[in-house]
Amino acid sequence: MDVTDVLVVGAGPTGLVLACDLARRGAAVRIVDRSPAPPRTSRAKGPNPRSLEILDDLGVVEEVLAAGSAPLPMLKYRDRLPVAETDPWADSAPSPDAPYDRGWLIAQWRLEAILRDRLAGYGVRVELGREVVGLTQARHDDGDGGHVDITYADGPAGRARYVVGCDGAHSSVRKLLGVGFEGTTDEDQVMVCGDVDLAAGALDRTRWHQWFDEGGAVMLCPIPGTRTGWWFQAGPERDGRGRPLAPTADGFRRLLAHHTALPGPALTRAELLSTYRVNVRMADRFRVGRVLLAGDAAHVHAIAGGLGMNTGLQDAFNLGWKLGTVLAGHADAQLLDTYEEERLPVAARTLDLTSERLRATLEAIRRPGGGLDAAFTADTTGLGVGYRWSSLAVGDRRAEAGRPGSRAGDRAPDAPCADVATGARTRLHRVFAGPLTTVLGFGPGSAAVLRGTADAYGDAGVRVCRVYAAHEDRAGAEPGAVAVVDDAGHAAAAYGTEASGHTGTGAIVVVRPDHHVGLVAPADDAGSVREYLRRLHGTGRSAERSPGMVDAVR
Repeated sequence: MDVTDVLVVGAGPTGLVLACDLARRGAAVRIVDRSPAPPRTSRAKGPNPRSLEILDDLGVVEEVLAAGSAPLPMLKYRDRLPVAETDPWADSAPSPDAPYDRGWLIAQWRLEAILRDRLAGYGVRVELGREVVGLTQARHDDGDGGHVDITYADGPAGRARYVVGCDGAHSSVRKLLGVGFEGTTDEDQVMVCGDVDLAAGALDRTRWHQWFDEGGAVMLCPIPGTRTGWWFQAGPERDGRGRPLAPTADGFRRLLAHHTALPGPALTRAELLSTYRVNVRMADRFRVGRVLLAGDAAHVHAIAGGLGMNTGLQDAFNLGWKLGTVLAGHADAQLLDTYEEERLPVAARTLDLTSERLRATLEAIRRPGGGLDAAFTADTTGLGVGYRWSSLAVGDRRAEAGRPGSRAGDRAPDAPCADVATGARTRLHRVFAGPLTTVLGFGPGSAAVLRGTADAYGDAGVRVCRVYAAHEDRAGAEPGAVAVVDDAGHAAAAYGTEASGHTGTGAIVVVRPDHHVGLVAPADDAGSVREYLRRLHGTGRSAERSPGMVDAVR
């Protein structure tokens, strides 16, 4: 029986990002979904700033931006009349360390289509109508290093070295593992959702309309890329005993007429109807041997702040490079333990954050002029998520405590700079792009460590990049090596290396493939750099040239 490297179960955004990341690393990946056709759902309204960085790294962000729109100002109504307008993003702007200052509106089905196309470019296509009904993990003494046997509802069985369940809140993979999914479901906090069409011109499509009153709410947000399509969310109709009724097109029309100044017939189509209940649950484990969980299969939470899909994308980006490194034989399988070590606390924090944002939103809408803007804070951008507690975050924490700039475990900040060889404008996240670990060298003392790293790992998943200060002599830059000029000092400020400028030897910063700082060390601490890279990439091997140094900027 053929053995694939990784079977991804579930072809939503989480599964597709993971499959794309694995495929570009050269892993043999299959992705299956029980649905007979690609799901067409729009509940998730789009990626937040951190997820946009991930999509940028995967090479699809331009398509995503073109297919969607910037988030819209929110027009709030009371008693059917407009009472306030708020733009939660009015005061935000891109910064040197964060080029995406706001999320992006895009229908989930459109985002999935873009990711499927990207995956197909690697020769991998989603296998639809394939439901996993059995998983059996082989013992490590079977002679092949271990594997998982997969049983499908229909068709021949399969075998994979690893399986990742990205199959949603009702995950079959999680249930087959017997993993607990503890938490609560609030049966009274219910919302009905769907995609609807409104008569042309019925509402201004440059606003997210929100009607709140004592009897309920209706929210309508235009779906980018459509002429008359809208996301519809509302408090449900209820029966005589106060129980929520199932959503229907006629029910949506009644809700529209009751809460807004629009007549019910203005709603001309309603589909993808669903009922949303507030679930706050988390798996008690994210890994059981060779099977792992990601996205809603591992955690679900309140919708406030739009973190559901986004947390799943970030799970996938954390897991993809670790699976790829283990599959390539560079790291021990224990590296996969750091996935749960890092992402489970983030999931727990997200449950608390979204529950608090829901509470704040429900409080806000009791007052005229309150709306969904209460759900969005700096915490919901995803840019502040880091792993300082992780065993993969290495540095002198006592020294770092008083040092400006990023610390080990933090998201690696971006910074505008110029390519030394061409003078073209670029930025650090472009240098990081692709499935490699990046070693940044600040200051003249970093040259020896960069050279040694390139010799040892130039063809083994590591690139090196010299970051020159504006005043530094660049005459010694090696031809073909990645080198940038931090001409405005933004990189030095972001990474806290200004002190290494004129007189110091400099610093080394190791950036993981998921754009998190792994190690911060003095430029002459070759031993720490070598030990850290050994953990992620083995002992490395010398190469006649250093392809990792040129595979950096798209």
